[in-house]
Amino acid sequence: MNIAMTETLDRTTTNELAPHRVFSRTEWGRLRADTPLTLSQSEIEDLQGINEPVSMDEFSQIYLPIARLLNLYVAATQQLFSATQEFLGAGEHKVPYIIGLAGSVAAGKSTSARVLRALLAGGPGNPKVDLVPTDGFLLPNAVLNAEGLMDKKGFPESYDLPTLLRFLSDIKAGKRHVKAPVYSHLAYDVLPDRTIEVDQPDVLIVEGLNVLQTGKPPEDGKAIPYVSDFFDFSVYIDADEDVLRRWYVERFFSLRETAFRNPKSYFHRYSKLTDDQSFETANDIWDRINLKNLLENVLPTRHRADLILRKGSDHITQAVALRKL
Repeated sequence: MNIAMTETLDRTTTNELAPHRVFSRTEWGRLRADTPLTLSQSEIEDLQGINEPVSMDEFSQIYLPIARLLNLYVAATQQLFSATQEFLGAGEHKVPYIIGLAGSVAAGKSTSARVLRALLAGGPGNPKVDLVPTDGFLLPNAVLNAEGLMDKKGFPESYDLPTLLRFLSDIKAGKRHVKAPVYSHLAYDVLPDRTIEVDQPDVLIVEGLNVLQTGKPPEDGKAIPYVSDFFDFSVYIDADEDVLRRWYVERFFSLRETAFRNPKSYFHRYSKLTDDQSFETANDIWDRINLKNLLENVLPTRHRADLILRKGSDHITQAVALRKL
């Protein structure tokens, strides 16, 4: 077999065995079918984050097909759960459908999570949809400082994993009034006197950097739960490394002119930086913390997602990869 034929065979085999099917933007947009857009232009604008525009076309071409797919998945999962409960002779109780949403700092996770929440809540039957960021499960700054982890904030070891796992376990068990801690980006810390209450939603979206993270399996075969074990579906927001860096730097400049100017902001000192100093500081933070976390912990989990949204430098989704069943 010659080299050309070998390369063709390798590509064919790789495509056939790849866990995801890739759609162009146009191909994915056609899958919207007749799913209606229930949000107004002003509501769409309210969902956008800092330097994270979401156009009407992005809603129509990307997010409405996702909403349609998830509505179908939720309905099918509920039927499967009912069948299992009937088989077991167990009593019925409400079990939320949990969606995990992961990706790098500055990728647009929070915006995507808010968009999905709004679209799903406006879907058939107007289900109750809650959103919980995993920032609230970060260890308090006092603990991170004591353990020398402040420069690893957002890394897997900086989270209160037992509390996060207990929260997800209670949600899946159908418990009511389950509370999650709240994180303040202004204070850059967990707020000890604040919680979010999650009371048996139909759908729960869990958004965070490392929600698809796994660890090394134990040699003794004992069960070790991972956050992703509780997910029914997962999404990864993807973009090139240099694009993510630029978005982070642009966001830093925007925050310097807004949130950082608040005297109560943990980063208030950055509000007085010049443009050159801001550029240098933002890139230093990216290189020391965010890029390292991306390469070591976040990016390696991309292939575990059921759906991957591949963004271009203009924040527009270029391609969508859906895990094959």
